Amino acid sequence: MELNQLAEVIRQKFPEALVEEKNKALVIKRESLLALAKFLKTSEFAFQNLHCVTAVDWKDKMELVYHLYSFRQKFMLTLKVFLTMQDLTVESLSGLWKSANWLERETFDLFGIQFLNHPDPRRILNPDEW
Repeated sequence: MELNQLAEVIRQKFPEALVEEKNKALVIKRESLLALAKFLKTSEFAFQNLHCVTAVDWKDKMELVYHLYSFRQKFMLTLKVFLTMQDLTVESLSGLWKSANWLERETFDLFGIQFLNHPDPRRILNPDEW
């Protein structure tokens, strides 16, 4: 599987979701993240593993980064979602991948991104008063 093939499938199924292909990653709209993630996990692509959630602080915006892996396709996918500094919220993916629970908590703790509908949004690294 190639990234451009996957991007074309996403464009067909979710025409509003994909912003661009950039540096071997798919940049998607925040509003489409949860629906697209459900599709990627349950479709023939079978991205059953979420092994990284992190962020990059660009001072004027936050880049949220997800690394998914499909054992069936033997393919790594990087999804990126850009958030404005005025609204650092995004839907949690912890209902799809159990690994998202702690990964999202780490990202919240280090970058301040809030994951909506997360089952346990407590700090995981820093003290509560940080």
